[in-house]
Amino acid sequence: MTTGSTKRQDGFTDEAREALLLVRHDLHQHPELAFHEERTAQKLYEALERLKPARLDRVAGTGVVARICGRDPHAPTVALRGDIDALPIQENTGLPFSSRHPGIMHACGHDVHATWTLGAAQLLADQPADGDVVILFQPAEETGKGATAMIEAGALEGVQAVFGAHVDRRFRVGEVVADAGPLAASADTFSIELIGSGGHGARPHEGADPIVGAAAVVTALQTIVSRLVNPATAAVVTVGTLQAGTASNIIPDRAFLTGTLRAIDPDTRRTLHDSVQTIAKAIAEAHGLTANVEVAVGTPPIVNPEEPVGWARTAVTTLLGSDALKPLGTLNMGGEDFAFYLEEIPGCFLRVGARESGGEIIPAHNPHFYASDECVPVGAAVLAETARVASAALRGRRNR
Repeated sequence: MTTGSTKRQDGFTDEAREALLLVRHDLHQHPELAFHEERTAQKLYEALERLKPARLDRVAGTGVVARICGRDPHAPTVALRGDIDALPIQENTGLPFSSRHPGIMHACGHDVHATWTLGAAQLLADQPADGDVVILFQPAEETGKGATAMIEAGALEGVQAVFGAHVDRRFRVGEVVADAGPLAASADTFSIELIGSGGHGARPHEGADPIVGAAAVVTALQTIVSRLVNPATAAVVTVGTLQAGTASNIIPDRAFLTGTLRAIDPDTRRTLHDSVQTIAKAIAEAHGLTANVEVAVGTPPIVNPEEPVGWARTAVTTLLGSDALKPLGTLNMGGEDFAFYLEEIPGCFLRVGARESGGEIIPAHNPHFYASDECVPVGAAVLAETARVASAALRGRRNR
């Protein structure tokens, strides 16, 4: 019979594993939105405090940074990041540890990301890397603001590589994606205000109708990807909102559109930005309207570099075997603010299988989404071992 002192393949004793899952359940029951993760941050801070890290700070409002000592204080430092914020969605999973906060849930698995990053810290405290490992509990990933806040707070100072991971129910527990190249898209937004001249719906010739103009803009924006972007390059232009009018017989004086732009390379990203401006303004002019167009730059694309991916793949193979490595298969056009870290230093972002045996594929940002408990120790072990492999490789490079 297994006892609490017996270590599992992932490096946790049964007792430690159960304690880690209690943290996951607690975080899932008490989700908090971006930059409001006060309870979450305090819970994680207290858990890290018990590991007696060399450094433990609250930063960026609701962020937490800890430094787990390595074997050699002069060896390179690497970082592990776990995001901690939830989404404004009403949970409908039926889990025994479902959200207790109406209208808020961990529909993207950040409760798991936080927990497995904590688990990685525990494993590294028990079996250190060559160099120190900085643990980053980051707020506000869902708004794309948290990573930059952490960077501005100095969380990456002295760090030479950074790693993180995301749950993915397209893959079974024990499967890991560690691919080089594009893994997530840039996520920018646009807003268009069309200003016309209002009037009576029975006499449209007396005004300039922004609703007709808005309809033409929506249609024309769809030609950006189909006609202006190389068909071999992934891109998305989506109009998400269109608001105009107050009554069926009134032509309003303005209409508003907002949407999202996704790309995986800088040239395509610029094409999307420039084309939205050009098309909206040209169609507005053709309809006798004025267009105010704004494009807001969001998160950049995640493009995993070869060398850090190699370190992660070595870690996965060491722990789980080569069969655990799976290709992403289909490019993910979702955004992820881990990309801001990769603009500063090398690193790798993984996707970790979160589907239990016999479970169905459930997309994230869905009221029914959940990640299996079984992926928590797997993700923790993979991140911890990746930190060890990366630290050793960086140390070896320095000593050459």
